[in-house]
Amino acid sequence: MTEDVLVIIPTFNESESITALLARLDKVRDSLSDHYHIEVLIVDDNSPDKTAEIARSLNLKNLLVLSQKSKSGLGPAYLAGFKQGLIGNFQYFVEMDADLSHLPEQLSDLLAVASERDLVIGTRWMSGGKVVNWPIGRRILSKLGTKYAAFILNLPYKDLTSGYRVLPRQMLMKIDLDQIQTRGYGFQVEIALKAIQSGFNIREVPITFVERENGRSKMGLAIVWEAWWMITKRGLLRILNNR
Repeated sequence: MTEDVLVIIPTFNESESITALLARLDKVRDSLSDHYHIEVLIVDDNSPDKTAEIARSLNLKNLLVLSQKSKSGLGPAYLAGFKQGLIGNFQYFVEMDADLSHLPEQLSDLLAVASERDLVIGTRWMSGGKVVNWPIGRRILSKLGTKYAAFILNLPYKDLTSGYRVLPRQMLMKIDLDQIQTRGYGFQVEIALKAIQSGFNIREVPITFVERENGRSKMGLAIVWEAWWMITKRGLLRILNNR
């Protein structure tokens, strides 16, 4: 018996990578078809470069494109994808970037440890994980950011901001998605916190993260500030409550 999996991919101006990503993902789906029925949902934030139209033109099986009216950010895109998927019978929901920084070929590693009680996070900063083509400054910033989050939140995990992960249906049904506040990559930390608060476990799997070759990173100072403030606020509340 196969398990139903929905891979959700938020996009904004990813025309240069979307064809290659979906082609590679399609091969992975075929290789895993004995165990998983995998469908793909593109959530496009009204990309001016016609990312959504390109994805539709590929005519791939089990591919749905959900077009948003405006650019709303990573968090709202995933929330729209979760709500769309929960209408169906998917047991697992996969988060994956559209720029090929997350290797589709490693999806099997994440699904292999997935369970109805675990949030599985693909982790860069653990044994077996690595980052390709990042300058030293970005490596240091990312490591410091993840260590800061783990320290102030008093959590043992090494990559809470990672966006390559598997979420079980039971978790998404239990947490209140409408209460999620962050829009950028802080969304990943907020989801992890809500998973823990709802009684779910976190498992980390090493991944290789590859810096994008095409297009522009969506990371900006506003997104960094939002994540830092959310993490700091939650951490301070934890400290005050413990006192």
